[in-house]
Amino acid sequence: MTTTDTTGTDTAPEAACHGAAAATGPHGYSGEKEAHLKRLRRIEGQIRGLQRMVDEDVYCIDILTQVSASTKALQSFALSLLEEHLRHCVAAAAAAEDGGEELNAKVAEASAAIARLLRT
Repeated sequence: MTTTDTTGTDTAPEAACHGAAAATGPHGYSGEKEAHLKRLRRIEGQIRGLQRMVDEDVYCIDILTQVSASTKALQSFALSLLEEHLRHCVAAAAAAEDGGEELNAKVAEASAAIARLLRT
């Protein structure tokens, strides 16, 4: 079983990426959590702007332009999370002594996430 030291840093990095720890963190994005939240709040503001534009009967092409900007912002955020997942969770599985099965699972998980992103 993996233990956590008093600083909150896992003694086995893969523990943060699977099992019960996956639901509670720390995750690859934890170090940038505040920046991510700030970015999501900005995206939330863009979506609220879309609601206002529709409410105010703004020209449809102008709304579509804002939809495109919001979509790109979400895609950029998703790619950032994916990169952090690869650097943290997949790398930890690759470094683990018995990580073969775990590594395969993490690669499959990342591949599925990429496929979902490409469908959007």
